[in-house]
Amino acid sequence: MQKLKKLALAAAMGISLSAQAAAQTELTMYYPIAVGGSLTEVVDGIVSDFHAENPDIKVNAIYSGNYDDTRVRALSAINSGEPAQLAVMFSIDAYDLIEQELILPFDDLIAGDEGKAWLDSFYPALMANSQIEGKTWGIPFQRSTIVAYYNKDKFRAAGLDPEKAPTTWEELVDMGKKLTSDGNYGLMIPSTGYPYWMFQALAIQNGKELMSSDGVTTYFDDPSVVETLEFWQSLSVEHGIMPTGTVEWGTLRQAFLEGQTAMMWHSTGNLTAVKKSASFDFGVAELPANLRKGSPTGGGNFYMFKDTSAEEQAAALKLIQFMTSPEQAAEWSIATGYMGVSPAAYETPALKAYTESFSPALVARNQLENAVAEFSTFETARVRDGLNNAIQSALTGNKSPRDALAEAQKSAERQLRDYR
Repeated sequence: MQKLKKLALAAAMGISLSAQAAAQTELTMYYPIAVGGSLTEVVDGIVSDFHAENPDIKVNAIYSGNYDDTRVRALSAINSGEPAQLAVMFSIDAYDLIEQELILPFDDLIAGDEGKAWLDSFYPALMANSQIEGKTWGIPFQRSTIVAYYNKDKFRAAGLDPEKAPTTWEELVDMGKKLTSDGNYGLMIPSTGYPYWMFQALAIQNGKELMSSDGVTTYFDDPSVVETLEFWQSLSVEHGIMPTGTVEWGTLRQAFLEGQTAMMWHSTGNLTAVKKSASFDFGVAELPANLRKGSPTGGGNFYMFKDTSAEEQAAALKLIQFMTSPEQAAEWSIATGYMGVSPAAYETPALKAYTESFSPALVARNQLENAVAEFSTFETARVRDGLNNAIQSALTGNKSPRDALAEAQKSAERQLRDYR
């Protein structure tokens, strides 16, 4: 009788039995969407799968623009008292987030050998931007390296082997000249959006890192770095294989698809979008070398915000572990072109079958062997902006590479002086 009374009361109040079992823990996750591919639908699908397995946790995914927009929106929400438990933000944001005491180390959230095994399951190269001063502050998810996309049909038309992309800077210039004709270019490297990222790739290929591993020193005015920017500038000014001025990050993929360039350097996150849209035979290759091979890693990590309850932390950790599990990471890689973040992802039947039928999906992963941590320092945004401005000033002819980088170095030294 008592049970019937309770059911009647619930019905009278318009409360269903399913509502009584509704989510007890609610999470707000900020997520960047200004990247290649239809990511919103993909992330929505993963969140939906998580809800199905965890009906006691509700995830509100807020799609918040590019990485910089996401950082601003997430931190603004926190500062204004709005709920925010986790976000996918730049892997290079870690220093600044630690300094502002906004995030939690994952080492404090996991337990025992099982937790340590989870942290150890990710590719070490992807963890390089996450592990600082002996603790793990970010978990890789939307991760990439820069890869070279090339139009095999244009290679054939130019008398080049369509199965052999440039492997050295010298080959890049020589092939680029053969591929440049009729107002179309042999190569485009984007110099807006993330110019520092492309420049770091060129610099490491020329044998020089742009920053120290402790985030307090930059090497912008090093002769090898200056030589790197002179080479980038020469691709248009001297060799004519790239357009003069800047090349837009946001429209480069479309320029490649329309045949305006035979080769482009871009994030592996564009791979699935290019695969779906290309009307020509295309290839994907590791970046060419000068003194060595190399690309910086890139993309986003999961971060857990400090001002969260123990219950929210447990729920957020469960979500992160779900989204980075081998099965989900495999499906994510197939749907987007971003890397599976662990070796186990590439051992799943789904990703094994996909890479066997579409080998370009392995290029970014294989390049991890020669990858370095993405450029990151304390005061990352300000230091990075100075470098971006220097790159663009040189490419547009407003300053010499030497003068532009000398200015950026002086600015970086001012920004980083207090952290040494």
